[in-house]
Amino acid sequence: MFRPLSIFIGSRYTRAKRRNHFISFISLTSMIGLSLGVLAMIIVLSVMNGFQREMSNRILGMVPHAVIAGDGRLVDDWQSLAEQLRAHPGVLGTAPITQLEGMLSYRGSMQPIEIKGIDPKAESEVSILGSKMVAGSLDDLEAGESGVIVGLMTARRFGLKLGDKLTLIVPELSDAPGGITPRMQRLNVVGVFKVGAELDGSLAMIHRADAAQILRWQPDQVEGVRVRLADLYRAPQLATELVAGLGKGYRSEDWSLTQGSLFSAMKMEKTMIGLLLLLIVAVAAFNIIATLIMVVADKRTDIAILRTLGATPRQIMAIFMVQGSIIGMTGTLIGTVLGVLGAMNVSALVAWLENVSGQHIFSSDVYFISTLPSELRLQDVLLVTLAALLLSFLATVYPAWRAAQTQPAEALRYE
Repeated sequence: MFRPLSIFIGSRYTRAKRRNHFISFISLTSMIGLSLGVLAMIIVLSVMNGFQREMSNRILGMVPHAVIAGDGRLVDDWQSLAEQLRAHPGVLGTAPITQLEGMLSYRGSMQPIEIKGIDPKAESEVSILGSKMVAGSLDDLEAGESGVIVGLMTARRFGLKLGDKLTLIVPELSDAPGGITPRMQRLNVVGVFKVGAELDGSLAMIHRADAAQILRWQPDQVEGVRVRLADLYRAPQLATELVAGLGKGYRSEDWSLTQGSLFSAMKMEKTMIGLLLLLIVAVAAFNIIATLIMVVADKRTDIAILRTLGATPRQIMAIFMVQGSIIGMTGTLIGTVLGVLGAMNVSALVAWLENVSGQHIFSSDVYFISTLPSELRLQDVLLVTLAALLLSFLATVYPAWRAAQTQPAEALRYE
């Protein structure tokens, strides 16, 4: 596109005449602004990727990827159903599950709670619960002992410790005038978990046999089988495939129905912040317009001489497009390198600042995540770099066109 002569002259024009240092200063600030914009975009997008990864690992490590349940009936032989589901290549683990909702009561205080009846021996196949225990053990859940494992936020809200007694209140359909009567069950706190998410205050675990007793089911009856998938982002498709393979009488529910709005909001937030940061890059890129317009004014005599020597308007335009592109490419390259280095070390940088200042930027008492996570993705780096280069290139078009319209006679009239 650009001939060697245009590239040579354009690169020489990146420095204005010695008597006009202001243009050189504007070129430098344009380059710095572009670098800072690219740097900010890469680091912020990487941090948001890190937050999304942490929330995915914590929340989707606790909630079911998918649940295969009976369509209008209970599952009596969950072991057989689990074996059939494990035969699918996209399934990594299975475990029985029963879900119910109610209220926890302790010394006059109450809170809504989601209860999951689980099998402690099979839970490690589908959940990270065992690795998130801060008190007690998952094995302390035993059938018939009315044990319960609560989240750390629930334990702090009630001031609970191991061995304390809670009351679980579950609504039950009846023939009473109101149609619903409360059913109460005394529970014994045998463990506390912490995953660093809202689930710490809204989720509790009991043994599946205790859940069946509360619901007046047979001891081995469960609501369905919980499935851990190899690709959790294909959960709707895989859940449909699993149900289709089982035949009639089964239904599926996946995490996109229960937690999908949260991750959709996180994705939209990342998109909007990315667009806002792109405006910073755009402002820095379009500063190149002001720089090139001043350079064109400074080089009017040179342009006129080149035109009289036979340079075409297209060649003149190419010269100034090369100059602006060099500024844009240099600023983008510097910003990309610094952004990648910053994204790879932002967690260590924040930890160093906390040690130096003595203040916790992300206190575990306030935030679910006590460190600043970062996940650098190649597609984000390429997208930011290409966007900055494109904006820089577009910013050179108008000033270069203005330079190409310079008339030699007018430019040399007062020289």
